[in-house]
Amino acid sequence: MGRIPPGLRRAAAGSSHPALFKVSSLQEQIPYPVTPRQSNMKSPKKEPTKVLSPATKSSTPPIIFESPNLSDAKALFNSYISSTKNTPSDPSFYNSILQLYSSISSPQNAIFFLNHMIKTHPSFSPNRFTYHVLLMQSCAVCDETSLANVHHTLNLMKNTGFPPNQVTADVAVRTLCGSGREEHAIELVKDLSSQNVLPDTYTYNFLVRHLVKNRSLGAVNCFINDMREGFDIKPDLVTYTIMIDNVCNSKNLREAMRLLEVLSEEGYKPDCYVYNTIMKGYCMLSQGGEVLGVYKKMQDEGIKPDSYTYNTLIYGLSKTGRVKEARKFLGVMAEMGHFPDEVTYTSLMNGMCRQGDALGALALLEEMEAKGCAPNSCTYNTLLHGLCKARLLDKGVELYGVMKKGDIKLETGCYGAFLRALCRNGRVAEAYEVFDYAVESKSLKDVTAYSSLESSLKWLRKAREQGLAV
Repeated sequence: MGRIPPGLRRAAAGSSHPALFKVSSLQEQIPYPVTPRQSNMKSPKKEPTKVLSPATKSSTPPIIFESPNLSDAKALFNSYISSTKNTPSDPSFYNSILQLYSSISSPQNAIFFLNHMIKTHPSFSPNRFTYHVLLMQSCAVCDETSLANVHHTLNLMKNTGFPPNQVTADVAVRTLCGSGREEHAIELVKDLSSQNVLPDTYTYNFLVRHLVKNRSLGAVNCFINDMREGFDIKPDLVTYTIMIDNVCNSKNLREAMRLLEVLSEEGYKPDCYVYNTIMKGYCMLSQGGEVLGVYKKMQDEGIKPDSYTYNTLIYGLSKTGRVKEARKFLGVMAEMGHFPDEVTYTSLMNGMCRQGDALGALALLEEMEAKGCAPNSCTYNTLLHGLCKARLLDKGVELYGVMKKGDIKLETGCYGAFLRALCRNGRVAEAYEVFDYAVESKSLKDVTAYSSLESSLKWLRKAREQGLAV
């Protein structure tokens, strides 16, 4: 990636032209933190799978369950055991066989198959995970209208000396939610809680996180209130953070601020992540003043801002035209030990270009590189777009040369603006060259790149007919 040539640096002292534009990828650059403890559910395996005995991998055929028929499964298991020498006594081996069969059978047949395994091979002693395999199967059936199979498995666990515990509750809740059975997950949590099997904080917050994505805010609040009043289980800081993140993503900032007050009333001190999330929400609404207000409230509460805070603040202020205020925070950021990065500078450049100060943004690029901060693809695309909109085409061509030398891809908006600027100035041959580069570098799909070129050429042809271009 090359440094900007001297001609571009000298241009920073020149005049500016009005320009308004938007670079869509800039907002995606801001490295907002991930919601705490996000969990992914893997759906049960449906295809026939193989299991090899650790002791006989080289000589014994694998078990392959191709049919859900119980008789076939029993016969296959009997054949495998009788033909295998030194059959493992480790429960995990038999649990894996049970898991494979349960993935293609009914919950009832899986229980019958487990009983057969125990009867046929007495050395196999089921453990808690054995019954969790059955539990996951009963929870994973998407079209079930009740929890009958789930309760049947839980009763089986009790009767065999493995009463449900918090791990059991977690397994069931995650599998039910993964199968789209959120209402059944709520029902089961309440049933288990009434039996003094209370969900731990991870299970509770997992369910809340799933509910805020798939249910109304009222339904989530109803669940939280029921758990609080019925079982004295209260939301914690993570719970409120999940909810605040959700309402901010849906642009319901009024509810976010209400939850912030509730959080404080509950005795929890909002952390930096919570404030960053709310600031991000106001950025989405282009409310720079509110972003600054949240930052000040954060300081009043004694919460120390981090690099995400400053990047979000600078982005929000720049986006709403308050570039001078945003630039002041470069110094504040450094004083607090959080040095500006490519995201910080790109946000400022975007704001400056929106105000028509593309040359000032060009000077900021030089300052950025002088401080050892390397521009990224979004930085160059933002600046090239701004130069084109400000009709500083020669400087844009120079910057494009730097981008091409560094194999930097062109973004759709920047590419279109560059083509239009070249065609507007009668530099059609260069427009074709830019098209070739966009295709060869895989910056855009061929059809998108061609469509933009065709549109620019049509504009030029019409402009020439009207005497508006040469």
